[in-house]
Amino acid sequence: MKMIYPEKLEPGMEVRIVAPSRSLSIMSLQNRRIADGRFVDLGLRLSFGKHVEEVDDFSSSSIESRIKDLHDAFSNKNVRAVITVIGGFNSNQLLKYLDWDLIKNNPKIFCGYSDITVLNDAILAKTGLVNYYGPHYSTFGQKLYFDYTLEYFKKCLFSDDPFEIKVSSKWSDDSWFEDQDNRILEDNQGTIVINEGRAKGTVVGGNINTFNLLQGTEFFPEINDSLLFIEDDAGTNPVIFDRDLQSLIHLPDFGKVKGILIGRFQKASGLTKELLAKIVKTKKELNDIPVVSGIDFGHTDPKITFPIGGEAEIIAGEREATITILKH
Repeated sequence: MKMIYPEKLEPGMEVRIVAPSRSLSIMSLQNRRIADGRFVDLGLRLSFGKHVEEVDDFSSSSIESRIKDLHDAFSNKNVRAVITVIGGFNSNQLLKYLDWDLIKNNPKIFCGYSDITVLNDAILAKTGLVNYYGPHYSTFGQKLYFDYTLEYFKKCLFSDDPFEIKVSSKWSDDSWFEDQDNRILEDNQGTIVINEGRAKGTVVGGNINTFNLLQGTEFFPEINDSLLFIEDDAGTNPVIFDRDLQSLIHLPDFGKVKGILIGRFQKASGLTKELLAKIVKTKKELNDIPVVSGIDFGHTDPKITFPIGGEAEIIAGEREATITILKH
């Protein structure tokens, strides 16, 4: 499939906020004001889907409302980027109702992560549109320590230039949305090379248990010659992650995967670097491909933005890895 790369952002462009998963209503007004201000500082004009604040018993809204907002965003010629409010659990409800031709014929930036993984990868599989695994609108509501996340958002969405993923100096796994002024930061020990090697490929993946929901469907992307970027949230644990990773390894085309890049885990997962390395080392199918963990993406902060369907390269030596986004 030929990849479609959307036009990059420039000051003055309109960005549409949509809620394919949980509703905007769960986000505080204070955090919304901070998020709005960050987009203003970028020179971008914000607009919101008509149904983003609807909320049901599942902290979401109807399939009809969510589909309408997505279709309105892609069909509106003034909207140049579509960014999701937040993650959740039910974006996969939308897949059979989306107008894939509408999305393909109106290519624009689409960005989100976590539960949005099903849309990231389904958009790629059904249309070839390169889209982005990166911060939600809600992520922009962080008052402090947002510089790294913002830097990589701009590297990926405001420029075509290749960029290397540098390690952040600090990271956090705190409930910043509840207390903006008292943040808990950790020193970043950097990436961990589990298996050495060098590879180049097409980026696919995201949240691993959400990504696995697409297996066996028309919405699962090709993994031939791919680099798998995978992560998970605090709801996982070593046993669940092992099972989810094994599920991917069982795919018929897994032998054509070129490398695996694993995001940083939340502390509640119990996935220490030692346990993660043990899990990877039990998988003989991974012995001959580079595997690197502890990368700045996932459910901790800060986080990079990277292209689902773009191209990347990993060079993993004995002690450190160089990861470069080549085309985005």
